[in-house]
Amino acid sequence: MIRRFEKVCGKCVEMIYGQKRLGYSISDTVGFYDMFELQKEGECQGSDIIFYDYENGKVYEAFEKEKNVIYDKPMYAKGAYYFLKGDFNKNIMTLFKYLPGNLPEKITELKMCEINLYNLKIIGDEVYIISEDEYIVSYYPKRFQFPLEPNECVLLIDSDKVFIEAWIEEGWDDEKHCATDEYKYYHKLIVKDFFGNLLSEEIGSLDQNPDGNWWIS
Repeated sequence: MIRRFEKVCGKCVEMIYGQKRLGYSISDTVGFYDMFELQKEGECQGSDIIFYDYENGKVYEAFEKEKNVIYDKPMYAKGAYYFLKGDFNKNIMTLFKYLPGNLPEKITELKMCEINLYNLKIIGDEVYIISEDEYIVSYYPKRFQFPLEPNECVLLIDSDKVFIEAWIEEGWDDEKHCATDEYKYYHKLIVKDFFGNLLSEEIGSLDQNPDGNWWIS
């Protein structure tokens, strides 16, 4: 069966993991850090974030499109939808909570001059706002930071634990720039507390299933 949303714009609808009701589209894929650099050259078109309801075919536009205002992909947590809005006219980053058909609810607001926009995103069971560079820095709801290695990225924050993926290469010949017969590439799962103390480490890749559950493979 082919069904049609009430408003058809030719946009690709993406899944929001952990639920089946809403999909979303964002009109521009430029990130917050890139937007900061682009804005120095003048006004940018901005983006819009649109939600698509698979239960009734309705289409919800959270905000009207504005120049120099962009959004990051939403996440589902605690029975609601959350997303970041970067307003480069006011230099403010805002976390919103959203329920279909309702006005977005402002949860917290951060000044851009006080945060690192590089790899800024929301993540985790309690909807953390973090950035990843040489350090992971959490700005909300709890503030903490500790260093990350160049081959590490944060996948999940759950129950006051930070789950980090590290990609490992063994048996690479740096002089010949090629793999040896002993070459191995794999992922390692590292778990730390908010102070950066190591809690556990194992070979494994952590991935989220569309139903919201996380699996180690």
